[in-house]
Amino acid sequence: MSEAGTEKPKKADGKAPKADKKPKKEKNAGTQVAVGEEARDPNYVPRFKQRYNDVIKPDLMKKFGYKNVLQVPRIEKIVLNIGAGEGSQDTKKIQQAQNDLTAIAGQKAVVTKAKKSIATFKITVGRPVGVKVTLRKERMYEFLDRLVTMALPRVRDFRGLNAKSFDGRGNFAMGLKEHLVFVEIDYDKTETTWGMDIIINTSAKTDAEAKALLQGFQFPFTN
Repeated sequence: MSEAGTEKPKKADGKAPKADKKPKKEKNAGTQVAVGEEARDPNYVPRFKQRYNDVIKPDLMKKFGYKNVLQVPRIEKIVLNIGAGEGSQDTKKIQQAQNDLTAIAGQKAVVTKAKKSIATFKITVGRPVGVKVTLRKERMYEFLDRLVTMALPRVRDFRGLNAKSFDGRGNFAMGLKEHLVFVEIDYDKTETTWGMDIIINTSAKTDAEAKALLQGFQFPFTN
């Protein structure tokens, strides 16, 4: 039986042409951005980070007589925490707190769980009792800017921050009674008002240095 018509066409040199290759995918095509991350301008510098480099750092070197720029204290991280004990009985409460803190921080908040049982509050080991998030680098400076320039001025009957809220090792802690002071939270869509803890961790060796650092960021301390 003739097999004419079933042979592949050949080139002039007698070799069969190669099958067309599949188009190559672009290297970055379809790359997914991790949760809490977004495309940023590589040249972007947060306003408060720029202030630290241009204003605060030189002022601190002059005030405390640092001989090396590496001795100048800096903010290393900011930890935000919302305690939602009622969430141990209602998971929706925890989800709401997590969504709100994520909106405020601009970074995914994680759920914190009880490490021991407390019968009085109906809390058992492993049950969710709050949410927290740790901010570093650019996000840290962005949050600091929004805290000082927008959130604190919206606090009811605000009279300044307690200058005694340092821990003796250069770290500062403060609390807010209502997380609604942040513009990221829509008052009409919020079912629960949460209290919020803010801990600012610095590399300062003394409270005096840490206070001077935060004053450079326009923290309104009371005298």
